Amino acid sequence: MHKDGEWFVIVNPNAGRRKGEKDWLEIARLMNEAGIRFTNVFTEHPNHAVRIARKHIEAGFRKIIVVGGDGTLNEVVNGIYTQKRFPPSEITLAMIPVGTGNDWGRSFNIPLDYKGAIDVIARENTRLQDVGKVTYHSKDLQKQRHFINMAGLGFDAMVAKRTNKVKQEGKSGPFSYLISLFTSLISYKATYARVKVDGQELKAGVFTMSVAICRFNGGGMMQAPNAIPDDGLFDVTVITRVSRLLVIRSVKKLYDGSFLKLPQVKTFRGAKVEIESDQPMYLETDGESLGHTPMHFEVIPLGVTVVAGN
Repeated sequence: MHKDGEWFVIVNPNAGRRKGEKDWLEIARLMNEAGIRFTNVFTEHPNHAVRIARKHIEAGFRKIIVVGGDGTLNEVVNGIYTQKRFPPSEITLAMIPVGTGNDWGRSFNIPLDYKGAIDVIARENTRLQDVGKVTYHSKDLQKQRHFINMAGLGFDAMVAKRTNKVKQEGKSGPFSYLISLFTSLISYKATYARVKVDGQELKAGVFTMSVAICRFNGGGMMQAPNAIPDDGLFDVTVITRVSRLLVIRSVKKLYDGSFLKLPQVKTFRGAKVEIESDQPMYLETDGESLGHTPMHFEVIPLGVTVVAGN
């Protein structure tokens, strides 16, 4: 039975090439030393964390620690938004990163070492951040997903899909995203799309685009350098048709955000985003591969409480 003030810990044993499993005893020891009271459960399959989070919040837990990567965090956010007991913003979310990308934590100064991340949780310095909600299509069904960091379409979604396939084969590493990026470049073609952001409209051949709450994705690429996680708005970055050579030459610019100066890049800011395309454009949210256009995004302002570093 849940005791007040106790943390519920969701551990993804497969995160970071099974680091979640290998390092769990060390993480648990460090949490005990920091005086954190907790109950933990291991996930057993994809999307399991959605169900575990929903069930335990409905049993009374209001504080959740994710031991995993951005994908596990995304599942927990979807659990928070499908439970019926508490307003989602009353749930506190913390992270001990063991994934491959760990992009969400970069925006909130979450240390990558376990002791550092646990010290942050012990201090319990919280803030509210926005949550994104996207309605998309999967075959002929309309579906919905919440996200906490960034959604990507087109080329970005293709790279995420390849990266996830590599992860499932147990071969992922820090360069898996970059390798997937270069192999995807060979086959990817721009898609003609209509993008509407709060009434502003763009019709163009779209190579890739992101709808962002936070700044980073793809293992430290700053695809939305000006995003503010609690301003009630998405930062939308659209890269129109570009040559493969330019993409290869601009990879470094993706890490420091200076790619925004390229003439092929258009940026918008708004609370609602609608996307239609001639050919299906595929979607990923927080690195998780989903369905395709047509899509509708909306912001849930200050939709979840998170534990942040200094």
